[in-house]
Amino acid sequence: MKGVAAGIGVFVLSPLLLAGTAMLMASSSEAAQTTYSSFSCVGDVDTDAVVEQVTKILNGASAKTVHVEGLTLPEEQVPNAQTIVATGISLHVPKKGQVIALATAMQESRLRNLNSGDRDSLGLFQQRPSQGWGTAEEIRDPVYASTQFYTRLLAVSGWQQLTVTQAAQKVQRSAYADAYADWEDLATAFQKAIVATFPDASGTDTDSTPSTASCMGTEDGSGYGTIPEGSVPKGYSIPKDADPKARKAIAWAMQQLDTMYQWGGTCTAPHGPDPMGRCDCSSLTQQAYAHAGIQLTRTTYTQINEGKAVSSKALKPGDLIFSRGSAARPEHVGLYMGSGLAIEAPRTGKPVRITPLADWDILAARRVI
Repeated sequence: MKGVAAGIGVFVLSPLLLAGTAMLMASSSEAAQTTYSSFSCVGDVDTDAVVEQVTKILNGASAKTVHVEGLTLPEEQVPNAQTIVATGISLHVPKKGQVIALATAMQESRLRNLNSGDRDSLGLFQQRPSQGWGTAEEIRDPVYASTQFYTRLLAVSGWQQLTVTQAAQKVQRSAYADAYADWEDLATAFQKAIVATFPDASGTDTDSTPSTASCMGTEDGSGYGTIPEGSVPKGYSIPKDADPKARKAIAWAMQQLDTMYQWGGTCTAPHGPDPMGRCDCSSLTQQAYAHAGIQLTRTTYTQINEGKAVSSKALKPGDLIFSRGSAARPEHVGLYMGSGLAIEAPRTGKPVRITPLADWDILAARRVI
């Protein structure tokens, strides 16, 4: 996802991260797993050596003159690995999640942004448009592809207690389910080297989800402090007890963070060039729930009649919250995320963003699940 921000400490992805890597052909992902010469599966890994080599490249040394164990195209593979880690950091994904993502991309594409694969598989993770991963153009965007992988990983219940192979397989559903473990050591070394290059990223070097206890001291989200527009506040994660459909809706809405508001926009292509594909407040909630299998009507004026009324004092993740205008005819709607936060497409000139309930004058709330 382009424009992903990193909570309170916003990480700006550099041009190196966002630059498209070479689109290299492969006849299928199965064939790639046995014939790639650019990246051979390695057993025992000298972690310190890999860290030293990768760090040299990240610090500006020519990738053509630095040998990295296991790689023969480091000038392409290292930037792709950097993008995967940077996206994980921006989404507050713990270290283990970043390692899982790296190991998956190592197995699926050898860290190459492929433009073909088995059937319609594409990109770093060999994601398929036909399976709902996005359009071909989106999947070939390394930031988007990484975000999609992390979103689905974080939706797996208890993923941090699974092995790398088990967690990756829950996301990928590969015919080569045991292969991801082969890359765990190398992926761990890469993550260690890359994360050290990002300022204030040490908090992601943990195997547990960041605690939200300090931020949940207030039910209105004010404990998060100022939330930069388009970013995810540090410490937030979708509540584990949220309804699965609410989780899907919230996760999808979060993928649209930092895309610009468009009055009357359909929210069917928020990252595309057509402004009318972007989101207004009610199309954001409509499309978020459409991706969770629930159909909502199009406007705020009609969504106020969806589902059942609930008290603003008893909100659950996924509830629609309404403001502006009147309770009978509100002019704005957002999606409650839990932890005192809501995601919204606010108004012209502003991006999709996360705001604390403290900033809302809630007139009504509806539960549509």
